[in-house]
Amino acid sequence: MENTANKLRLVFGDCTLGVKGADFHYIFSYTRGGLESLNKSGKEWLYRETLPAFWRATTDNDRGNKFSSKSSMWLGADLFMNVRNIRVIVDENRIELPVAPVNNQYTGQEYAETVEIVFSLETTTVPQTTVDVSYRVNQEGEIYVVMHYFGKKGLPELPLLGLRFIMPTKAKRFNYEGLSGETYPDRMAGGIPGTYEVEGLPVTPYLVPQDCGVHMGTKWLEIIRDSTLNNADRDHEEFSLRFEQLEDSFAFSALPFKAEELENATHIEELPPERRTVLLMLAKVRGVGGIDSWGAEVEEDYRINAEKDYEFSFVIK
Repeated sequence: MENTANKLRLVFGDCTLGVKGADFHYIFSYTRGGLESLNKSGKEWLYRETLPAFWRATTDNDRGNKFSSKSSMWLGADLFMNVRNIRVIVDENRIELPVAPVNNQYTGQEYAETVEIVFSLETTTVPQTTVDVSYRVNQEGEIYVVMHYFGKKGLPELPLLGLRFIMPTKAKRFNYEGLSGETYPDRMAGGIPGTYEVEGLPVTPYLVPQDCGVHMGTKWLEIIRDSTLNNADRDHEEFSLRFEQLEDSFAFSALPFKAEELENATHIEELPPERRTVLLMLAKVRGVGGIDSWGAEVEEDYRINAEKDYEFSFVIK
């Protein structure tokens, strides 16, 4: 009999694809278009599905040059996406999408060395465009993520472009190798390369809440938590999830709020309780400008042209 001890076990549900290994279990949602459960060593890492991110909360400089008004359709795209197509590849062979009734042919004892699922997601912008997100899982439980954004003529400039991970509880701290402090594409000169540890999920206490906490030029990132939503899990031992660059370094932000929560708050006291970890893995982020706050645009090199294609990749360990 074939040895399945070190292989991935695949579970073909009506609306989901399950991938199970020795110490991990992942679930991908066909209806939502992303990874909806990332469970490692009995610890759940997702509170909501992973989906592309396009919006950052409006900064003072954005208000001054009316950028958010001109690019406001990206806020709607950040909140709503449509699943256009799904491809499932098992051991390098594409299979018919295993939803009902096709999945009835499987026994529940299917095994593979690799499995890949590719979601083609359609934006709600005018004109519409698509984003392909591929998740490839190997026998060690590593998830190789590749995101491809397809530019479309006529779309306004992007605030940012990346993938959002909403985690069930607030992180205790995060460690990373990259530039020190808060950095944006046009605010990198003061960043010193090194390895850093940041306690909690700090939010800059602006009078009016706005985007903050971006870190550029990152090689790897570890999010550390010590709590779950499982009331039976009371050990409070620390556990972590690691993100590493594949080809190019990445930017990220780790905050206790989603972009729309920051956007909707006109003062600090209007922000909700800090309960989750919102991690943005970023391919691109718009510069903050700051020449003045009364209309000066961000310089051309630090803008994101939505009419161009972009590709972004990293691995989750």
